Amino acid sequence: MRTLAVVALVMLAWGGIPAPPVTGPVPDGFVALASVDPTVRQEMRYAGADNFTGAVVDGYEEPVCLLARPAAEALARAQRAVLARGYTLTVYDCYRPQRAVDRFVRWAGDAADQRTKAAYYPRVAKDRLIPEGYIAARSGHSRGSTVDVGLLRLPLGRPVDCGTPFDFFDPLSHTDSPEVTGAARENRRFLGRVLGEQGFVNLPEEWWHFTFRPEAFPDTYFDFPLAGKWLADNR
Repeated sequence: MRTLAVVALVMLAWGGIPAPPVTGPVPDGFVALASVDPTVRQEMRYAGADNFTGAVVDGYEEPVCLLARPAAEALARAQRAVLARGYTLTVYDCYRPQRAVDRFVRWAGDAADQRTKAAYYPRVAKDRLIPEGYIAARSGHSRGSTVDVGLLRLPLGRPVDCGTPFDFFDPLSHTDSPEVTGAARENRRFLGRVLGEQGFVNLPEEWWHFTFRPEAFPDTYFDFPLAGKWLADNR
């Protein structure tokens, strides 16, 4: 009940209850990233158990990065830039169904489930994850132009140090955290600069979170799952 109350307060702060998410088939304007640039690595965390919930998340029936076409094409341009420097982009999440966001909210409200605390939120109490903005009732990912992205160093594909892992719920993950220095800070700046040159805007609270602007669907939250014949035919 506490979680529902917090969600209601957040929605009221936005100016009311937002329109319900759009369900149904994949709309025109979405593409599988692999059909635009198959060289971008895909490590879709919510399609497996290696994420802060500790389980496959609702809506991720296949580990596929799906994006609005302008965002996918911009990411492909950024990939060309990092490949020239000896890196590759890796995406952890792209389009996110609203049902997955709802699952995150339910998880945040389950005080008994602390299985992933040490790995994902060691310094933040779980009942603070929603009030402090780490978990929200709506996500830009559900609009199709937001990606969570990191860097790997070629040729072996080793992760580049950016100071924290992906989805680490902590002030250390703030892009300009003063506690992150040296090479990790420079790596964050490099990632932000390359993506920024292609129209992506970083979320200051998460070094890995970028939204392409202008968004193709700026006011629509979608809830179709990552599954089915469309994905099979459009990878």
